[in-house]
Amino acid sequence: METKHELVEANGRILAEQVAIELATRPLPLPVHLGCSGLYVWSSPRPVPLPEPLPRPHIPPLPEIPPRPDIPPRPGPGPDPVPTPAPHAAASFPILLRREELRLDVDGRYPQMVVSGMSFSGLLAKTQWIANVQAVGPDRWSGAIWYKDGGIATFPYTTVDVHVTRGFLKPVSATVTLSGGGPARTLTYPYASPYFHPVEFEYDCAQGTAAATTVNTGAHPDRPAGLPSETLTLATVYQRAGFDVRKTGNDNVVPLSLSGANPQWSNQEMHDAMQVYWSRFAPKAQWSAWVFFAALHDMGTSLGGIMFDDIGPNQRQGTAIFEQAFIANAPAGDPNPAAWVQRMRFWTAAHEMGHTFNLAHSWQKSLGTSWIPLANEPGAYSFMNYPYRVPPGPQDVFFRNFEYRFSNGELLFMRHAPFRFVEQGNALWFDHHGFEGAGVTPGSAYRLQVRFNRERPLLEFLEPAVVELKLTNVSSEPTLIPQNLLAMHDRLSVIIKQAGRPARQYLPYARYCFLERNTVLAAGDSIYDSLFVGAGRNGWDLAEPGNYTMQVALHLDGEDVLSNPLRVRVAPPRGYEEELLAQDFFSDEVGRVLNFDGSSVLTSANDVLQHVTERLPQSRATVHARIALGNAVAVERKRLELGDGPATAVPAYMARGRIAVQRADVTAATKQLSAALMGEKSVAAETLGHVDYKEYAVGFADWLAQNGEVKDATAVLSDVYQTLTDRKVLPRVLDEVKTVRDKYRAMQDGGKSVSGSRPA
Repeated sequence: METKHELVEANGRILAEQVAIELATRPLPLPVHLGCSGLYVWSSPRPVPLPEPLPRPHIPPLPEIPPRPDIPPRPGPGPDPVPTPAPHAAASFPILLRREELRLDVDGRYPQMVVSGMSFSGLLAKTQWIANVQAVGPDRWSGAIWYKDGGIATFPYTTVDVHVTRGFLKPVSATVTLSGGGPARTLTYPYASPYFHPVEFEYDCAQGTAAATTVNTGAHPDRPAGLPSETLTLATVYQRAGFDVRKTGNDNVVPLSLSGANPQWSNQEMHDAMQVYWSRFAPKAQWSAWVFFAALHDMGTSLGGIMFDDIGPNQRQGTAIFEQAFIANAPAGDPNPAAWVQRMRFWTAAHEMGHTFNLAHSWQKSLGTSWIPLANEPGAYSFMNYPYRVPPGPQDVFFRNFEYRFSNGELLFMRHAPFRFVEQGNALWFDHHGFEGAGVTPGSAYRLQVRFNRERPLLEFLEPAVVELKLTNVSSEPTLIPQNLLAMHDRLSVIIKQAGRPARQYLPYARYCFLERNTVLAAGDSIYDSLFVGAGRNGWDLAEPGNYTMQVALHLDGEDVLSNPLRVRVAPPRGYEEELLAQDFFSDEVGRVLNFDGSSVLTSANDVLQHVTERLPQSRATVHARIALGNAVAVERKRLELGDGPATAVPAYMARGRIAVQRADVTAATKQLSAALMGEKSVAAETLGHVDYKEYAVGFADWLAQNGEVKDATAVLSDVYQTLTDRKVLPRVLDEVKTVRDKYRAMQDGGKSVSGSRPA
């Protein structure tokens, strides 16, 4: 039999082994016994029982009636059995279980000096609050509550006080007092974990590809002077961010056959592979992410990594890293190219995994994170920034200051935001990942701007949105670009996000195939074009009143030129008339007519536009409606009219078709186009945009001259010249208008006519 001394020694040895295992497998802030940060959980001592059922009333038996001898007894069922009450199961009914969680973030790795709480009723989160705190004594913190979410009507408190009771190696409990706004409330939360949330990762590789899950932080000379040299893992990065990281499944090898006919991967192919090879795949929200290492995306070497999982309602669960993309190309003259490549692959993996937690890029935080307004951090030395975007550049400046961590704002979000915003598969990603691709080349030669030609980016209700694109060569050398570059929709990705709603990609009704002849864009010069984003194949993306953010990416020379984020506000309707018209106006047919500047066959849409001009003559929607209606009748048009034969009888059916000619209506066209362009000219220039206003007006003048109205054409161009001059349009644009005007003025003086074209 062991002595008391031997038992104490054995127990101490076991405890020491457990602590060593914990420290080796789950890196914790050191020294462990000093830390108070982590998760504290209180739950009701037992499930709340349902009320017991009412007792069954006692009914005394009726007196027995003796049988009459003259009436024989009739056969029948025996006496009713007395039911035995079943034991009441509600005593352990779990849905009524109350639970509260406290996240204390005051020491350890990257403390935010924040405490947050969340209460649950059964499985549903009811209320969440966040407070900034400061130390007010030993193991005690206090501060003001600045954020509330959920059932805040039952949570009136404004301040919090937290006092931690310590134990051996870890805290025992946290006593929390909530006060202000009502009677104070005190509750003691038992300590649960040094981490704030659990999460599971699984790393799978495409055939022939290796996973980049570790990095030696001291291998490359470009690093902070005080950065410890260690072998850092992706799991450790997220443990230090506050997550209890576990690994799921095996390291599967995904066969290249799943990538289709080529070894490159599309988003759909990766999504299919995720369903087959990810051991935790499920159509539900869960703290779990799949990390896929492959060679190349079908976009090519410009895409280093992507959070591809945007299919269906449960997004942000799958991400991919492409080892043969630009992240495999160290800069010329780099002192340790192999270490540079490994570091970039590791950084890309951690970056993309950050997106599964709903983290935005450092320069895009203000676009759509919906729990609190966030400021952009373009200079942050964070996993969520691009090394080559941090000023003053180049990227070695970033890595000389990069400590392999997330910014404080990102840690605040991951640790304390309502978990539905953070948990994988829960709230939808705040923005589209067409911009995710790290294809933004360091030191790009181009700057892309998207803007409205007005003082404030405010759209009237019903006003179709037309934006102006401006591409500038910001390098010191001339460059070659395709003609009509900004009109090539296959090169443009346009994302529109309404505040509080999922982002949508604008899909145009038509895409154009241009012969790409190159032209020179001199250093410092710009090209311009308009972009109609009022309606497309997705419908009307800018229809409902509210705040929106728009961003455009232009694919050029193997890079993605990313525009500024443009904030847009759509005003509410000004009355019942606009609300009523909106039901017919926001239709696919009307969108198509406005997009293509008129139609002679979509008559129902034309009727709606005509109704708008009559009922809302001063609205900006009327300007667009008049352009479409005027163009529809300005010139002679042909259309194919088919009979009503069966679709299977193709030859006979086609034989009954005929080409019908619609004659031009010069009077109606003049009325509509003149009112649109020559009425409130400054309003027309604003709502149509300078590019389109100029093209419509010059086209209208050409059309007038073609129909013998050279004097009117000259007058139109004089008004356009003055309007654009007042709006400070570029001199070369004014010169173009002036040249056409002077041509018609000379013809007018000479009494000549002109054969021209239709309106724009």
